[in-house]
Amino acid sequence: MAVAAGFFVTGTGTEVGKTVVAAVLANDLRRRGASVAVFKPAVTGLDDPGETDHALLRRAAQSEQSDEEIAPYRYGPPASPHLAAAQADDEIDPERLRSAARIAAAAADVLVCEGVGGLMVPLTWRVVPAMREEGTSYLVRDLAVDLGLPLVVAASPGLGTINHTLLTVKAARTAGLTIAAVVLTPWPDAPSAIERSNRETIESLGAVRTMTLPPLDLAAPESWPSLEL
Repeated sequence: MAVAAGFFVTGTGTEVGKTVVAAVLANDLRRRGASVAVFKPAVTGLDDPGETDHALLRRAAQSEQSDEEIAPYRYGPPASPHLAAAQADDEIDPERLRSAARIAAAAADVLVCEGVGGLMVPLTWRVVPAMREEGTSYLVRDLAVDLGLPLVVAASPGLGTINHTLLTVKAARTAGLTIAAVVLTPWPDAPSAIERSNRETIESLGAVRTMTLPPLDLAAPESWPSLEL
């Protein structure tokens, strides 16, 4: 069963602004009067100092959700979820993710879900011994399909982003996902010719709305702009 309302935020890779885009969406929806639940299937890298992804999402939404309710799986090493789980002698259960996301969504008007890495990152993956080349997997894309939310793609504005972004758009559409927008961030005050061209090219070749988000003061959500999605 799909979630009724909200957005699924993915990225073209790591460190491209997924959490920032998800936080801005959650904050904007809340300012418009909606109650907002946030969700992230797995958080890795908790060994690194600083505010965690799920803490920023909770603060942006002004949610009272617990860590467990926002991110059912949380691991120390900065690794792909399936590897971080294996290193912790754990295994991510797709049904637990689907159930937790739907419970979160049922308690609010809208759900903002942030994926992990990009669409093709495995949440679970096991090699089948008899067929070493193949395995059983549950990708971030599979969760997005199960939740049925429109996709928002976070991407960097600089060199290389055209290929990464268009591949992500294609992977999403191949799975039947609807793309609400691509968001290029952090978008500079004075974008270069390359950055302007990247935005135009992605919008044209991808046939997708391509927006921008400037650098933000993450400590001041009241200063964040609206993405108007």
